[in-house]
Amino acid sequence: MIQVNTLFIAFLTLYISQTVCAVVMERLNLRFMKKHGSGVPTSFEGFIDEATLARSNAYAAARSRLGTVQEVVGQTVLLAVIVSGFLVGLEGQIQQWKLGNIAGGLLFLLVPALISAVADLPFDYHETFVIEQKYGFNRSTVRLWVTDHVKSAAIALVLFVVLVSPLIRIMDTAPDTWWFWGFLVVSAVQVLLVVLYPLFIAPLFNKFEPVRDELLAKKIKTLMEDHGVRVKKILQMNAQMRSRHTNAYFTGLGRTKQVVLYDTLLESHSHQEILAVLAHELGHLKCMHIPKQLLLFEASLLAALFATHQLINRPELYTTFGFESARPYVGLFLLGVVWQKAGFFLKPLYMAIARRYEREADDFSLRFIGSPGPLLAALKRLAADNLSNLRPHPLYVWFHYSHPPLLERTARMEKAEAATNGPVSSEPPRLETGS
Repeated sequence: MIQVNTLFIAFLTLYISQTVCAVVMERLNLRFMKKHGSGVPTSFEGFIDEATLARSNAYAAARSRLGTVQEVVGQTVLLAVIVSGFLVGLEGQIQQWKLGNIAGGLLFLLVPALISAVADLPFDYHETFVIEQKYGFNRSTVRLWVTDHVKSAAIALVLFVVLVSPLIRIMDTAPDTWWFWGFLVVSAVQVLLVVLYPLFIAPLFNKFEPVRDELLAKKIKTLMEDHGVRVKKILQMNAQMRSRHTNAYFTGLGRTKQVVLYDTLLESHSHQEILAVLAHELGHLKCMHIPKQLLLFEASLLAALFATHQLINRPELYTTFGFESARPYVGLFLLGVVWQKAGFFLKPLYMAIARRYEREADDFSLRFIGSPGPLLAALKRLAADNLSNLRPHPLYVWFHYSHPPLLERTARMEKAEAATNGPVSSEPPRLETGS
């Protein structure tokens, strides 16, 4: 039975505060958009009209309302699992079955994760087949949606077993130093996952192939050779089998480094705009953003594991939530929830770093291409194609935006454009033939 003591009140306060904060920010963002979202910004004229802006606002509002309900339902379900005695009963059943720490820990940690995943499914379905469908983005089928979730669940299960099994084993055999050895194991798996993702996981969901447009491929090769940039692969992905959204990204480490362009991006943008977007992604490579983000993650992981080690053997952690014995996997779960909630309030730090990296990649693109015009046009077209919210609340940006808001990004481009002498060329140097 739950003990209503100082620890439980502190836990409940943190849990509810995080949920309330997330919901309030969604409401603030909606109100801010309604108040300031009318009128196409002058710099976006020709790319976005009043009708498109209205659709963008309606799309953002629909996603926000769904996200708010999903947040409340998901957090309520998880809290009910924790305080209802369900987990205490599950732990008692595990002891009756005499499963041992590893098998018992896998089951104990998997069940609440499965409950949360099932609770999220209706919202994911509604987002895909109602909201995305209504606004013209969805191209997926129910069969493909189900297949994707089955594949994702299978991959998540494998990774879960690979990570949790050795961690619990280490906690049993090295109770005083498990946090350090566990850190090495989890870090190794994390780095291995970054390396192997583009080779084995991503191809399970999409088809990747060299850029088909021979002229564009030649321009890419020429531009990269001119600037001494080497990337293993520059690929196009069949994103349109699921969605009409456009994007590009950089992934992998070492020999698995590759830049991926959505086929929807290739279809809707000119060559010079694609080259500018590509240069932005190469900026992440040249500025070592993925290794830097990995280091930040590893530092956070080490701190969290050490803090967990300091608290996991305290009896009050277990008795407060109704557990009679101090099982390591129970402590991992309870403290994992605490770190997740506390981590929400650290998101502004991580998001600020991510936005800084995006600005660096933008600046690299400008130097690489030699003109701000193509990237400026690409950003505006991306905003129109993806029905982006042009006026998010600053606090919402602070917590949730890994990229600077589009108006901020385009303002930086326009400032760079104004600083150039003469008319801005829309075509990169040496590449006179257009698309």
